[in-house]
Amino acid sequence: MSKKYNNSLVWFRRDLRDYDHAALSHALQESNHVFCIFIFDKDILNALKNKEDRRVEFIWESVKELKESLREKKSDLIVTYDLASHAISRAIDEFKIDAIYTNRDYEPQAIKRDEAIKNLAIKKNVAFYDFKDQVVFEKDEILTALEKPYTVFTPYKNNYLKKLNQTTLPRFDIEPFIKNLAQFKAEPLLALKDIGFKSTNLSEIKIHTGMTGGKLLVEDFKERMAFYKKTRDFPAIKGVSYLSVHLRFGTVSIRQLFRLALESFSEGSATWLNELIWREFYFQILFHRPDVAAGKAFKKEYELIAFENNPEYFKAWTEGKTGYPIVDAAMRQLNQTGFMHNRLRMIAASFLVKDLLIDWRWGEAYFAEKLIDFDLSANNGGWQWAASTGCDAQPWFRIFNPITQSLRFDAQGKFIKKYIPELNSFNEDEIHAPWLSQKNHKINYPQPIVDHASQRIKALALYKSAKN
Repeated sequence: MSKKYNNSLVWFRRDLRDYDHAALSHALQESNHVFCIFIFDKDILNALKNKEDRRVEFIWESVKELKESLREKKSDLIVTYDLASHAISRAIDEFKIDAIYTNRDYEPQAIKRDEAIKNLAIKKNVAFYDFKDQVVFEKDEILTALEKPYTVFTPYKNNYLKKLNQTTLPRFDIEPFIKNLAQFKAEPLLALKDIGFKSTNLSEIKIHTGMTGGKLLVEDFKERMAFYKKTRDFPAIKGVSYLSVHLRFGTVSIRQLFRLALESFSEGSATWLNELIWREFYFQILFHRPDVAAGKAFKKEYELIAFENNPEYFKAWTEGKTGYPIVDAAMRQLNQTGFMHNRLRMIAASFLVKDLLIDWRWGEAYFAEKLIDFDLSANNGGWQWAASTGCDAQPWFRIFNPITQSLRFDAQGKFIKKYIPELNSFNEDEIHAPWLSQKNHKINYPQPIVDHASQRIKALALYKSAKN
């Protein structure tokens, strides 16, 4: 049977795998020869100040594996360091491309970039196709009865679950069409230094990269998923899936994870499914309200809160030196590993905004720089949730008490001690508020930089005046 196109190009971005891949599957079925490309985009990379960036190394390692996997299939992966428009234009000319296939990205900058590539394709008389791949439902697929986007999670989730079934989780097969991968040999993979970056501590902290890493974590989590609800809030316990970075870069398939959750029939899998839906909720918020990506509050009445923004307090928070152990341990975990447990993200964010009275946008930017699983929609959604400026049914007077949170979620102080060895001699009764202990003067650990009770009163007054 004759194919629609002779030569097609699959452009990989946030989908670094060669299985269950919408764009690749469609291209292989519709083309005689499919070429694959990944671009280390100069527009994105040159904006990163830190040249020892764990995310870039994670991508590089994952691209390396993808290239090897395609080579095993008698094809290859073109990898370039360039502007997207230059790299795509060159590939079109060199390989006589008739059609471009890619998976959709929903961030404002990505949408703008893809529009430019679409226009380039039109000029060169090349077809352009994009597909839904990193979410199950996108854009306007889940709307209220009035055909409006949801602004509160629970009704969104309820509608989502009504629509979710096996037909909404298609499998995009690759294997039956593998012979249509173009047989060619691309240039060897660029080294990290070729794109202006250095190696990090990724292997030291045992971050599993690529498709292989994703599969390992999925298999590991399968065994623990039933207990997820009971264990997910405790950072000293191996309770979460650790799949967020793999979802961010598409080294696992979101449809595969949904299938896994739906097939498991446990309290834990239902809770995990909930978290996967939260991810998509934030995607659709960003799509319908791109202004939140530009620093705007979701709830416009909180746009101009008069935060104190003490730079010394902010510095102490970023360094994990606030004097509140659970907050400091969380920040040190982030700085040392690029990861922070989700419960701790809520605690650290609440502390910055409602104890230190610092603009949530400062925290959002810091997390954006440090988190290996940084995702614009989830990061913004999480910070606005913590700051009570986002799409949250809970009112603005929700303020986490860092000591109560510490006692509840790290009762024995195991997590705290891992990242604050200065407190190793403190027992579980002392470690949550070390300034009250007799040993306090003997250790090199700061006194609390603020008093929670008095800052809480100030925060309430601040929000009340903004509301009025």
